[in-house]
Formats: sequence, C-alpha cells, structure tokens
Amino acid sequence: MLAVWQTAVQYHAWHALALLSVGVAGFHLEGIWIRAAGWLFFAGVVLFSGSLYALALGAPRALGAVTPAGGAMFVLGWIAFATGVIYARTPG
Repeated sequence: MLAVWQTAVQYHAWHALALLSVGVAGFHLEGIWIRAAGWLFFAGVVLFSGSLYALALGAPRALGAVTPAGGAMFVLGWIAFATGVIYARTPG
C-alpha cells in the first residue's frame, strides 16, 4: 500500500505543477482549451490520486475502478493544454 500511496503523491505533485502552468498560461493566453485543461487536470487529481489515496487507506478495492478514469482525465488535460497553447489568442 505504500507503493500505491507513493504513486498517488507522485502524480498529484506533477499535476499540481501542470495546474500551476495552466494558471500562468491563462494570464497570457485566452481560449476554452486552456480552461478545459485546468478542469481536466483537477478532475484527474481527484479521481486518480484521490482513489489511490483512498485505496491505500483501506477503502474497498472496487474504488480502484475509478483510477483509470482519472488517468484518462490527465491525458485529455495534456491534449487540451497543448491544443490551447497551439491555437491560443493573446488577451486584448
């Protein structure tokens, strides 16, 4: 269970940095893709890391079925962020 906790912390940390990057990009770029990336990263942290934290703390193993959905949110978040940077408009 320590390895599960470590995985949750690692992905949580990396995607907290991704959320910070989205926030900084939001000051310089406009577009729905940047906002979508932020929400997808947030959902990924809640679903992926949250489910792993819960499993490590003794939640029912059935909760592990939520983890892949969180991983998918991470992937979609990165795609949305890249799309937002490529097709961004500067404010003003």
